Amino acid sequence: MVPLLDRKLLFVTGKGGVGKSTIAASLALLAAEQGKKTLVCEVDAKGNLADFYEAGETSFAARELQPNLWAMSMNTEESLKEYLSLQLKIPFVAKIGPIARTFDFIANAAPGVKEILTIGKLTYEVRERNYDLVIVDSVASGHIVGQLTAPTGINELVQVGLVRNQTQWMMDILNDPAQTGVVIVSAPEEMPVAETIELAQRLDAETDIDLAAVIVNRVLPELFTEREEALFEAMRTPRKIDAISKAVGGAVKPVFDAAELAVTLRRTRAGHLATLREGLDPMLPMMFVPYLFTRTHGARATRRVAELLGEEL
Repeated sequence: MVPLLDRKLLFVTGKGGVGKSTIAASLALLAAEQGKKTLVCEVDAKGNLADFYEAGETSFAARELQPNLWAMSMNTEESLKEYLSLQLKIPFVAKIGPIARTFDFIANAAPGVKEILTIGKLTYEVRERNYDLVIVDSVASGHIVGQLTAPTGINELVQVGLVRNQTQWMMDILNDPAQTGVVIVSAPEEMPVAETIELAQRLDAETDIDLAAVIVNRVLPELFTEREEALFEAMRTPRKIDAISKAVGGAVKPVFDAAELAVTLRRTRAGHLATLREGLDPMLPMMFVPYLFTRTHGARATRRVAELLGEEL
């Protein structure tokens, strides 16, 4: 199997709320600090990619945030302008006006056209070797298959000509596991686990794109050994708690309640992790990022997650 960061194009996806943007930003930072010229692209255009680096707002034009690390946000109209200029040799214009309106009409009538511009931009950067690695903070798991299969859909509809030629080289990059992979971000909870297993099955059945890894975010640490758990349980009688409280000069029942909650949450989430592992190919790399009891955005958190991922890779 190709090491994760040795590929050229990684799509990071997952159920909303599991932290896929955090993982995408952290993987990009890790790759950049390993000396790879890296582009991280925000596809959803939520406008918060820069928050993970505490940098200025990103746009379609890639901007260097720090050595080896560039960032951009996808913009369909800007991508169309670039496509017309680079691929069809149409002179660049500031406002594409009627062409854009025609494109919107076609895109609404033919699903997959807008996705082609997104995929085309990303694969173009790979084909031209402008970066060592392109990491995509992609759409959520419910939409990623449609986006990734857009070139195939267009390729099947158009049998000859320029459009088919354009989609063919995109497919060559996407379907090459040495270059492209999908990273699913999950969490040790019922719904994210179920969506991860379902997406892995869909990628296998509906695409030729390699599932490179599953990264489980927000894994609770194991705070107590089984012996310590038994000890806590034995001490949780009202009489013993009162005696300990008097001895230490303060209420200790909240401490025991917190310990019980931590153990319960850990056991529950461990069950979800077992379900996830059983539902995936046993050869598929799975990495774990512990729950950070800090703010989830910002340069410090991104660097910490990058360090944790570096230990897993």
